[in-house]
Amino acid sequence: MLNLRSTFDLQKDVIQILERDYPAKRTEYSASSKVEGQVQIVHIERDGHILYEWKGTSETSIGGYDPFTKQNKLLFTFDKEVCVISCSVNKERTLLAVSILQDKKRSTINEPLRAVSKCLTLLIEIHPINNTKVLKAVDSRVRVQFLYPHSENTAVLESHLLLISEDSYIEQFHISLSTEEGYRVVIKNSDRLAKDRVAEDFTWAQWDAQAQRLFILVVTLELPLVLPTNPTTTVRLVNFGYDHYQEEKKADEGLNMHVLTSKTGSMCVCYSHPVRATEEVSYTVAFVHRGYSKTFTVALEGAGAPLLNQMFCINLDFYVAVCLPGHYLHFINTRHPDLACHSLFLSGEDASIHSLNPNSTVLSLSEAMVLDVQAGKVFKASISQSSLLELLYKSRQDCHILAALHCAVIYLSSDADVELEIMRWMCDNVTRLGNFDHVQEFLLASLYGKIRLQSLCLDKVLPYTTMVHWEGEIPSVTCTTELLSQPVLREKARNLKGYWEELHWNMETMKYLDAVPNPRYKNNLISGEWTKLLAEMNAEEKKMSTQLRHVLENTKKVLSIVDTWCLDKRVVPLFQEEDNQQRVLIGLMVDKLREHLYRHVGHLGKKKIDTLVVNYVATLLELVRQILETMWIKYSLSFQVLCFKQQGSSAEWAVFHVMSKILEAAKGLCLPLPPGFHSLHTVLGVRCLPIHTFLLYIDHGVLHLTETFVTRLLKDLDNSEANEQLKFSIMNRLPESLGQKIYQLWDHPISSACIARNYVKNLLAKPQKKQSSYSTERERSFLQPEFLPLSYLAKTLSDVENQALNPFEEQENVDAHFVEEIALKQTFILMGFEEK
Repeated sequence: MLNLRSTFDLQKDVIQILERDYPAKRTEYSASSKVEGQVQIVHIERDGHILYEWKGTSETSIGGYDPFTKQNKLLFTFDKEVCVISCSVNKERTLLAVSILQDKKRSTINEPLRAVSKCLTLLIEIHPINNTKVLKAVDSRVRVQFLYPHSENTAVLESHLLLISEDSYIEQFHISLSTEEGYRVVIKNSDRLAKDRVAEDFTWAQWDAQAQRLFILVVTLELPLVLPTNPTTTVRLVNFGYDHYQEEKKADEGLNMHVLTSKTGSMCVCYSHPVRATEEVSYTVAFVHRGYSKTFTVALEGAGAPLLNQMFCINLDFYVAVCLPGHYLHFINTRHPDLACHSLFLSGEDASIHSLNPNSTVLSLSEAMVLDVQAGKVFKASISQSSLLELLYKSRQDCHILAALHCAVIYLSSDADVELEIMRWMCDNVTRLGNFDHVQEFLLASLYGKIRLQSLCLDKVLPYTTMVHWEGEIPSVTCTTELLSQPVLREKARNLKGYWEELHWNMETMKYLDAVPNPRYKNNLISGEWTKLLAEMNAEEKKMSTQLRHVLENTKKVLSIVDTWCLDKRVVPLFQEEDNQQRVLIGLMVDKLREHLYRHVGHLGKKKIDTLVVNYVATLLELVRQILETMWIKYSLSFQVLCFKQQGSSAEWAVFHVMSKILEAAKGLCLPLPPGFHSLHTVLGVRCLPIHTFLLYIDHGVLHLTETFVTRLLKDLDNSEANEQLKFSIMNRLPESLGQKIYQLWDHPISSACIARNYVKNLLAKPQKKQSSYSTERERSFLQPEFLPLSYLAKTLSDVENQALNPFEEQENVDAHFVEEIALKQTFILMGFEEK
């Protein structure tokens, strides 16, 4: 599952080059000696420059490998065999700092009383090789590390060097440089180098090469952690290179802890606990940006006590990979660690990492780089795309499926092929029963994955899952959660910009969001307002309210974006009609989501929030379109499926079933669908379902009748007895406002009768003002003896006919003669003189 891509191989990139370019050196090795046993990696710099030690029979050289030019360069050579425990080169490749071990036993009699320090730390001019200055001569081991400034200003002739002593102090040297003879770089005032004490009395320190940050147990961030009892007896140094001459027992001592940070302002602290039983191990991950920690206890499958110092953590940005080789591999979701089902735990063969040697010492570096010390290889770590998709297909456990789905959608969201494969998997498994809705999880996770890099505070306000609680179990793992005391940023850190500012802001934002009720957006809360706006839109009044106009303007913005995406690649007939129901829901979702973000994360700014919201809803519509196109292409469907005269195929039935699941998922979350979705869905329903089942689906709200669907149905189907029955059943189920419009398109006696009935009904429904005066006696004299109720009805109809406006204006006129003919025909039918 953990993919390791080799970026450096000591054998191929160094040793073979040395044997080719330095043939004279080969004679210095004995016949049984191998070159590869004499070359070993010592350190890796921020820019990827790899420093290695090359031992001969009577000398030791330090070389550098440039990963960009793929070139090796000899930096310095000692004229005797020495043990290099640490080295670092500055960014300009003009200075080399080296710490070497010295043998206290002297073989000569000339210096019998001279004290010899165990560790010697040197500063060497290497552009060109010139002076050497001794920085430290002590008995404790010292690591060296040049700082790599982010500035690209090459005119500044100054370097800064950290010296980290196992006596628990760190010093920083400020080295001024000057240029002589136009090219020689030398140290100015080498006898009086400025230095200051950075830290002291620490038991653990870690260097973040990529971010150029130094962490100790209490640094710029005071973070109370519940560390193991008596966690360390020696100083533990992380990411300061590898000391090949350290005693094996001492190398396993100290606190195995790693600090992992990201550019978005997150911080995780991972550390292992002492082994209490050979059958299980425990480790803790403190999510500083979220304010709590989780301790995981893993039941081991293999026999034998594990070495916890072999456990390493890799920062994969959105995930932290915690690995104990040969036992387990745990991908922990650092942005959403609340539910265990969103983190992926693997054991046994699934957790094996074939690229690493079983007994290797593995170091985790910055930027997801991994160093296999014994093999001399550097890898770039990532989550394996193929293994993740394979797990998604073959797993039967909800915890693995949910974790793999989120990991694939979010971590691999930039890969269009992966997204397409996930859609295929989802379409093939829509009928799968489980504790969650596959379509809903995919939609929410995908939407979140598209905007996850915008800001860390969006994690608490945007939905990313439908799961509120997880009652299931993760095999072999138990987890406990503890709240962390509020971390304290010291005054110096509060004044820093960049990462520390972002971390501080994230902690304050999370603190606020944890205190307010319902910070996460829920779109299903707008269903009542949606119904109200739909009623207003379908009303006879032509004037819209301000809110409805505003909502429809939002819809125009969303659809204008969707219209520009992959317009030439569309194969599904969507976005080709006006679906008022979905248009109102689209605009309303934009409006309510915008209000929610203004309320909780207004610091992002109005412009950024407006753009984010419109893109969020547009992405939702585009995701639904992509799912349908995946099915459309898979089954090679064409526009012939829009024809009503043929029975649907098994492929069309599969697409219809997926669309039903999408509709069910969208309805559960009150999410909008692309205009045209309901028309296409209903067309497939006519082709695939028996008539009585089709009508039952309409009655239960599974299928929605649209103007586009009914219009196409009336035009495509003839008036055979079966088709006539279908048409009449559908017309009876239409809303009144839509039915009056559709009846004009159906040339049939039934539609004519309905038109006439509705016409008379509308006339009588509008009460007219009574005449100001009664008929005169002159008018009455011409009338026959009256039956008063009948006379009143006749008079009312006459007045209405003279005064009422035609309700079918802008359509076909309906006159009184037409109404008379229809009424006469209906009378004949009722009396039995004529068949219907």
